[in-house]
Amino acid sequence: MDYDDYFGADEEFGDEFRPPDHVEAKAVAELRIFFETNRQVFSSRQVQVLFEGTYFHWITLRALKILADEGSIRLEKRTLSYGAPINYVWHRSNRYNRREIKEIQRLVERYSDPEFTAALGNTGELLVSDGFGRFGFVQRGREARGFDGREWTRTEHNLDFLFERDARVYGMEVKNTLPYIDDKEFRTKLNICAHLQVIPLFVVRAMPRIWVLDVIRQGGFVLILKHQLYPLSHKSFAAEVRTRLQLPVDAPKALYDGTMQRFTTWHDKQLGLRDE
Repeated sequence: MDYDDYFGADEEFGDEFRPPDHVEAKAVAELRIFFETNRQVFSSRQVQVLFEGTYFHWITLRALKILADEGSIRLEKRTLSYGAPINYVWHRSNRYNRREIKEIQRLVERYSDPEFTAALGNTGELLVSDGFGRFGFVQRGREARGFDGREWTRTEHNLDFLFERDARVYGMEVKNTLPYIDDKEFRTKLNICAHLQVIPLFVVRAMPRIWVLDVIRQGGFVLILKHQLYPLSHKSFAAEVRTRLQLPVDAPKALYDGTMQRFTTWHDKQLGLRDE
């Protein structure tokens, strides 16, 4: 299976996700070098995102725990003002880390505040809805649990959108977050699409390739945004987070045409309108 259509150039899961030990060992070795070279403070989420092109988030998290246990790095658990936990990690030689931790926590407190995360979710859905509308897709449902006489009743979950073009109906889930979609939620959304007999379409900042393959097997597509999308009104904040924390965030006016064209090219191929 060719991933070219899907990819341009912290939570720890169960044993069913555990890869061969040599992958974990490789991650430990690479992260050890990383912290030898970069001795500032990071949140564990930052490190997961920085290395997600090579390692799944849960591999990086386990590697960080191993490095902390062996004493190569320091790990400190704290709590954000609204109760969520956060882990800070730094090279053991960094003895003057309080100021760095305070600065990171200031930014994390702001972008992970429940009111702001709700705004992020809304922004993602608005931009995606606008993008698909501009490219000729007709919205057939919002927060949908039913379609064409079929109804999902097994859980309270729904699909963010139903879109149709060329008689192909897509059940869409939008996740405008730094971490991956929750695994159980991901599986449920796939099951909803199968039950409603619509094509699964996930629009996400990032997703593990093994999960992308699951979507492909069900005839669907994963549109990787690569960036978390902030409201346009928070463009300067996005720039600060991107610069200070090295996180992939952006505040565009609309989804870029190139992003939409990755999906429409795939859509046309399914109809035989483009060569494979």
